[in-house]
Amino acid sequence: MRVAIYARVSKSDQQTLPLQINQLSNYADNRNWKIVKVVKEIGSAVRKRPKREELIKQARCHEIDVIIVWKLDRWGRSVSDLISSLNEFKEIGIGFVSITEALDLTTSAGRAMAGLLAIFAEFERDLLRERVCAGLEQAKKKGVRLGRPPVAMAKANQVKKLFKKNFSKSEIARRLGIDRRSVRRILENQTD
Repeated sequence: MRVAIYARVSKSDQQTLPLQINQLSNYADNRNWKIVKVVKEIGSAVRKRPKREELIKQARCHEIDVIIVWKLDRWGRSVSDLISSLNEFKEIGIGFVSITEALDLTTSAGRAMAGLLAIFAEFERDLLRERVCAGLEQAKKKGVRLGRPPVAMAKANQVKKLFKKNFSKSEIARRLGIDRRSVRRILENQTD
């Protein structure tokens, strides 16, 4: 097996980088896997990680067979990002190992564990969706206007003035930077 080691640390945690690489190398050696790439990335989890993206491209090109990480949080930015990566690796036949959590997708037990992670990620998305919907409903009850601000209606007086000066609906829309349908709606609803 051709293995890529991926070690990531935050800027404040750089002393663990050698520890990660040492443990990851030992794991690969114990499995008689050949390390073909060692990727060291320093930076926060929320920033872009170009070395990680490059490693994913190499996996897609089948230049490696397995990616080994120290912990799942070293790889995934979020549960959904982690699950997305694991699903892609499964589809393209790339193994993934996180040694701290003993997650090894090269084994059937590891693949089962990844399935459970996917279920929890879906559960987390559902909970988030429910909370957002509840928050929106509460805001509606309080009279908060949701959605985009009514830009066209704020220009209703200008629309009416330009229309009285015999400008076409298309020209009015262009001049005021609003949709032609909004112009038509404003003119249809005018009471004066």
